[in-house]
Amino acid sequence: MDLNLKGKKVFVTGGSVGIGLAVARKFAEEGADVAIGARDKERVYREAGEIQKKFHVDVLGIQMDVTRLEDIEKARDKIEKQFEGLDILINNAGTGSEETIMDGDDRKWYYYWDLHVMAAVRTARAFVPTMKKRGGGIIINTASICAKQPLGYEPIYNTTKAALVMFGKCLANELIGDNIRVNTVNPGLVLTPDWWKTAGILSEREGVSAQDYLDRVAEENAPIGRFATPEEVADMYVFLASPRSSYCVGSTYYIDGGWLKVVD
Repeated sequence: MDLNLKGKKVFVTGGSVGIGLAVARKFAEEGADVAIGARDKERVYREAGEIQKKFHVDVLGIQMDVTRLEDIEKARDKIEKQFEGLDILINNAGTGSEETIMDGDDRKWYYYWDLHVMAAVRTARAFVPTMKKRGGGIIINTASICAKQPLGYEPIYNTTKAALVMFGKCLANELIGDNIRVNTVNPGLVLTPDWWKTAGILSEREGVSAQDYLDRVAEENAPIGRFATPEEVADMYVFLASPRSSYCVGSTYYIDGGWLKVVD
């Protein structure tokens, strides 16, 4: 199926690993030019080079921290210079937390608020003007099943991802008149380095291996009985960014192997 994404200009935050990297590769495979942003300079440049080498599209690697407004503005300027605008913005940067509400201090709450919510607010402010000039665009936010069905060990993550879902809905209503479609993806169990990090912490407490811990998580939570690969999730992003999904506006899509236990 031709998704009509060839030549589109795409920016993926958190694009050097996990879901973000898989999404960037999928867009490049469809013929889109891709910018990926991430904090790790060596990794983001390396992955950008690998994408360009494999798919022969224009690729830009940007070292940045989405919690810093000045980094977002610098990324916008670099993308404007190389791509002459942007068509598709993927707000994907984020990570899990691990705390209790009683133990999580204000600094941690503010950090995750900046990472998961304000980063998306600021990238919208930065890139919507260029989308309007180009006649429209696409914004997709990566939230989490935890926005609807929280995990007990990460209340800050749960709360900020729920806020991101609401932000996406409000932004969709605000921008659809400018032909900019906004949607949100809520992944469930996706086998990313973040999950290995979480498994390493929690499995040690229980005296089991990280692999055994992950296997048990999948068996207990996902009726499909396994984690998704980042590539399986990335397919949804390229579809939502394509004209094939032209009537999808302001919605939240779960990719969770049946984990969500309510009708939504």
